[in-house]
Amino acid sequence: MADGPMTLFDESPEDPFSAARAALAVVDHRGVVTGWGARTQELLGHRPEDVLGRPARCVLIDPRDHDDIARATADCLRGHGWFGILPLLHRDGRRVHVGIRARRVTRTDAPPEWFLVGAAAAQVVQWETDRAVLDGLFRRSPIGLAVHAPDLSVLRVNRAVAGIAGIRPDQAVGHRTGDFVVAADTETVESRLRQVLETGRPMIFTEQSCRLRSDPAHERYVSVSAFRLNDSAGRVLGVTQLVEDVTERHRARLRLALLNEAGTRIGTTLDVATTARELADVLVPELADCASVDLLEPVSRGEEPSQDAFGPVRRCALRCAVPGAETMLHPVGHRIDFPPDSPQARCLTEMRPFLVPHGAGPTGLAAVAQERAGKTPDPAVHSLMLVPLAARGLVLGLAVLWRASRPEAFEADDLTLAGEFAARAAVCIDNARRYTRQHQAALSLQWRLLPGELPDLPAAEVARQYIPAGAAEGVGGDWFDIIPLSGARVAFVVGDVIGHGIDAAATMGRLRTAVHTLAELDLDPEELLSHLDDLVHRLAAEQEAASHDFPNDQVTGASCLYAVYDPVSRRCSLARAGHPPPVLVTPDGQVTFPDLPAGPPLGLGGLPFEAAELELPEGTLLALFTNGLIQAAAIDIDTALDRLTGQLRDRERPLPDLARSVVDALLPARPLDDVALLLARTRVLGPRHVAAWTLPPDPRAASSARTLVAGQLADWDLDELAFATELVVSELVTNAYRYAHGPVTLRLIRGQSLICEVSDTSNTSPHLRRARSTDEGGRGLFLVAQLTERWGTRYEREGKTVWTEQPLPPDSGPAPRPA
Repeated sequence: MADGPMTLFDESPEDPFSAARAALAVVDHRGVVTGWGARTQELLGHRPEDVLGRPARCVLIDPRDHDDIARATADCLRGHGWFGILPLLHRDGRRVHVGIRARRVTRTDAPPEWFLVGAAAAQVVQWETDRAVLDGLFRRSPIGLAVHAPDLSVLRVNRAVAGIAGIRPDQAVGHRTGDFVVAADTETVESRLRQVLETGRPMIFTEQSCRLRSDPAHERYVSVSAFRLNDSAGRVLGVTQLVEDVTERHRARLRLALLNEAGTRIGTTLDVATTARELADVLVPELADCASVDLLEPVSRGEEPSQDAFGPVRRCALRCAVPGAETMLHPVGHRIDFPPDSPQARCLTEMRPFLVPHGAGPTGLAAVAQERAGKTPDPAVHSLMLVPLAARGLVLGLAVLWRASRPEAFEADDLTLAGEFAARAAVCIDNARRYTRQHQAALSLQWRLLPGELPDLPAAEVARQYIPAGAAEGVGGDWFDIIPLSGARVAFVVGDVIGHGIDAAATMGRLRTAVHTLAELDLDPEELLSHLDDLVHRLAAEQEAASHDFPNDQVTGASCLYAVYDPVSRRCSLARAGHPPPVLVTPDGQVTFPDLPAGPPLGLGGLPFEAAELELPEGTLLALFTNGLIQAAAIDIDTALDRLTGQLRDRERPLPDLARSVVDALLPARPLDDVALLLARTRVLGPRHVAAWTLPPDPRAASSARTLVAGQLADWDLDELAFATELVVSELVTNAYRYAHGPVTLRLIRGQSLICEVSDTSNTSPHLRRARSTDEGGRGLFLVAQLTERWGTRYEREGKTVWTEQPLPPDSGPAPRPA
């Protein structure tokens, strides 16, 4: 029998001391070899007949190793057994290191013998290393290890896995995963282990939730690798899984992913309120159950915040994942005054974040609901963070985050992450605030430079739509104008200055003023555009000279369409400078695009402009627009023109409604460019409104003119104006007779005022002057100016026309409305 508790043979195929692999020998109490195995002969080369009956010291031991052998022998005798590595002699004389296990064997009535089991030292060292590794995996490894039977019951776990579950390793044996892990996560774990058992394909570093039944509210994530166990015959023994708690790593990765996502979700527009909402949407529900974003009132309006004393804030965003929580808080748009000792006030004044990991009860609710805390149910706030929104040294507001339904309290890492969100959002909010201020200034400037109320014209019914560009692009230089001219005529203008911002708006104002001035001179459209072209060219040259001061504010050109319509002749003269042509819709619904000479854009200089003259049927719709109307990003130009003409054919719709429908049909909510649309439905001044006579060039012309005027005013029930009008006509006809040659034309037009026109063939312009007391003449035009509201001269291809306007008497009744 063998002494000692250790098993002689480990039948593991990897065990070098197994019966199938070990070298065996027997030595008696005198040290004589009495037994020699075949494996021993393979290991040391000695045949049985060479060693049996001989002392082992003489055959197997090198004299140099006698001392080591003696010490091992003494240890073996004292302990009734020994294990270690000794050098032995090979038959060829070389020393071979052999791992040896020695056990004493006793027999009845015989001296004891020693049973020796040996193997090559390298195999023994490797085997011992493997045993140490296996022991380390189950006793000291920080990586969890669990061995499951084919039915997934636990065969063995190491201390790391037991520590995750909060038990001792032996308490897990015989149990299943579901005894320790919640049902939903157990199903995930076991389904993946079954797949490994069935397919034999290992599972590597698969992350999954692992919430314990003892603490189901605590989120825990583990990384699992698994492989199938087979015996030497290939039979499935079970499955082993390696488990590592990666909860913190998982949370860190989620925070990083959330931070990266925030970069794309925060600051998508240059709008303060939108950016605040984007921040709240990022925070909830990924980081907090509820979040509010409160900005200082000046910031919410796009103004510079005061840093001396923080005033009230305006709630700009609120997002809650807790049902009913929004009703407990101040709504968006509400003005809030924080008490000086409140956490919000301290966060603003000290410009640093605050973390309250455990603030349940009234304290937590008061921090998020302020003065409403006592009037609302407690939403069970248990953890709170306050983060200032600061950019470029300016405090803009703060964000308040809290948790109620999620059991985990905020941690320091959460506060760091919220600070990153707040910093990014603060820069975006400050950019939006600065842009809002500039945009509002440019927009205000542009609206002030555009026409206000539309005039009531005898020549046409008009409507307009102006849509500024979206916030990211800024206001542009599009404009429109309706300019009443002499003789009841009207000028329609649309134009577009290249570029956006205040500079484009200011340039637009200068061009609009120039157009008004040139229109007052009654220039033909092509001549007016020529003068405007010179002006743009000079402006560009001036700004180029000042480019070192304002490098980005350069006027590179503009486009313009100028049309003059005469309701008496029904003639419309048009010219354009690099601008889209208008659309004409006749009363029968026919839509045409007049073939107008294109003309170069304004600012090129030196190129001619040409005008076209059209005769418009009464009731023709004239649509003038800037290119932003038909060049929206979502549709091509052909589709836009089809939509435009389709809308304009609707003659039943009032003109203002028609203008709005055109814009709604063609433009997105935030157009990329300014849009100016001007609609005009023409009217005609017929015989009821116009009277004209040709007077011969003789001294009696003035007398005849007075008679004709008196009779016509009587027909129009305007006898009250007869005396003044006769004086005006007498003076103008007399001047024409005196300074011109050829016939004189007299025309009266009754519209919103009484218009008197005297035309002759002379190009000499009359001048108003104050006559001296000794002068015999020179008082006529001064008298005309006193008797009329306006007067002027316009030049035509042959001759000129002097015109006057007189207001109608209040009791004259409304003028007949042109058709």
